[in-house]
Amino acid sequence: MSRGQVNSYELPPHHANTTHKGEVPHPELSLMSSTEERLDDLRRRKLETKAGGGQARVDAQHTRGKMTARERLDVLLDEGSFQEIDSLVEHRCTDFGMDGNIIPGDGVVTGHGTIEGRPVYCYAQDFTVYGGSLGEMHGLKICKVLDMAMKTGCPVIGLNDSGGARIQEGVASLGSYAEIFFRNTRASGVIPQISVIMGPCAGGAVYSPAITDFIIMVDSTAHMFITGPEVIKTVTNEDVSFEELGGAMTHGSKSGVSHFTAESDEDALLLARKLHRLFPLNYLERPPKESSSDSPERSCEKLDDIIPNESNKPYDVKEVIFEVLDDGGFLEVQEHYAQNLVIGFGHLAGNTVGIIANQPNHLAGCLDIDACDKGARFVRFCDSFNIPVLTFEDVPGFLPGTEQEHGGIIRHGAKLLYAYAEATVPKLTVILRKAYGGAYDVMGSKHIRGDYNIAWPTAELAVMGAAGAVEIIHRRRIQSARNTEQERERLIEDFNETFANPYKAAALGYLDDVIPPRETRARLAKALGMLLDKEESRPTRKHGNIPL
Repeated sequence: MSRGQVNSYELPPHHANTTHKGEVPHPELSLMSSTEERLDDLRRRKLETKAGGGQARVDAQHTRGKMTARERLDVLLDEGSFQEIDSLVEHRCTDFGMDGNIIPGDGVVTGHGTIEGRPVYCYAQDFTVYGGSLGEMHGLKICKVLDMAMKTGCPVIGLNDSGGARIQEGVASLGSYAEIFFRNTRASGVIPQISVIMGPCAGGAVYSPAITDFIIMVDSTAHMFITGPEVIKTVTNEDVSFEELGGAMTHGSKSGVSHFTAESDEDALLLARKLHRLFPLNYLERPPKESSSDSPERSCEKLDDIIPNESNKPYDVKEVIFEVLDDGGFLEVQEHYAQNLVIGFGHLAGNTVGIIANQPNHLAGCLDIDACDKGARFVRFCDSFNIPVLTFEDVPGFLPGTEQEHGGIIRHGAKLLYAYAEATVPKLTVILRKAYGGAYDVMGSKHIRGDYNIAWPTAELAVMGAAGAVEIIHRRRIQSARNTEQERERLIEDFNETFANPYKAAALGYLDDVIPPRETRARLAKALGMLLDKEESRPTRKHGNIPL
């Protein structure tokens, strides 16, 4: 069967008018005398498993524009590579008539396969069975996959499409959720974990994806929230739709919960395949190397003219990123959230690199609360899985204002600082233009152990901009001058000549070199090649206390 093809299963005759095994009991094995009869019974059981909740519910899933769990796995994995685990697991709840409503598999398909030949464990919740709700055995099936992934050092991809906890099973359902959360936490930083939200994900169910490394949401069909619109209406009297409350665009642009938004089930699954290709299987390995015909020595003439002559004029930093990376390939993460900071993945000389860059097109590239959180988590992921961090810096400082200060910009800025300082992967920084104040320190500076720090001639390294600095340093001289405005302009010009350049920092060894912009790709590729075998230790401890 080709990837993406809809499965078609022929049900045995006894299943024609029912979707629940409990309504039509199986023949007793004790009455079977031949091997053939036992094999027929096995085939019947397997067909029931693959049939899910029955054709009517499968049709309803398709009507919503959604694939079934098994169809999704067909797209995600290499053809013929999926091996199912626990297909015959059943719930053991006897309350509320559940003992007469048993479907093999218990609403989730689990197992392992390959993506482009590389192993991966996966699970796909089946909305056609009990609405994908998580009961005790459903949750323990997922736990088994997570345990096996940890033992073998393989990534996990979870396909979420669930109505939440199975109410009929009460605390047993909640217990299984907690078992999953514990395993997600234990696996964090050990194996990559990717969550694909392809339907509802409500209540406690949201915390497993939230712990994983990346969340992909399908636009219009995926929803994540702690409390639904009805509860919110009752408690706060707010009217809000499912989409406004917890849709893909909401979490992609406002909350920052989601990292990617996909237009369809298939797009989301292909994106998960792409992410899997970028990452190592576990923290002990390096990311796979990508072949490219793009020469590491390629000159980037376009970069010589990209910085405007006026220091307050914006430009798009993504043009710098596209120019430097292999074949212009850049996979942006959280594209619509905290747009003053750009993060994402690409390749340099065939090596996977994590990119973090200030965006002058948005908030002048200032760091605010959301940008700091966004950057800190990204740097920590890269450090966990041996992905070098490449920083393009043009930052005038932290965003001023009472909203930022009262929101804890000090604490949030410290997260980004902490993430850079604790990272032991190769850290390469290019200062494009502004590098002012504490923001200069935070963005991968030499002082927090940047490995290769270079600047363009347009770089300005200073405590603050010239205008503000002159007002503080020369306040009395300006006030006593005959022509205050003329004196102010003269002093600003003098300050710029002295400090608004990279050479003072280079003279102190804070920069490894000042280079023509066109040489950026070649210099970074050579430096990265030398740094790939870098080893750097940190103090032995349980863990640090990152400011949260």
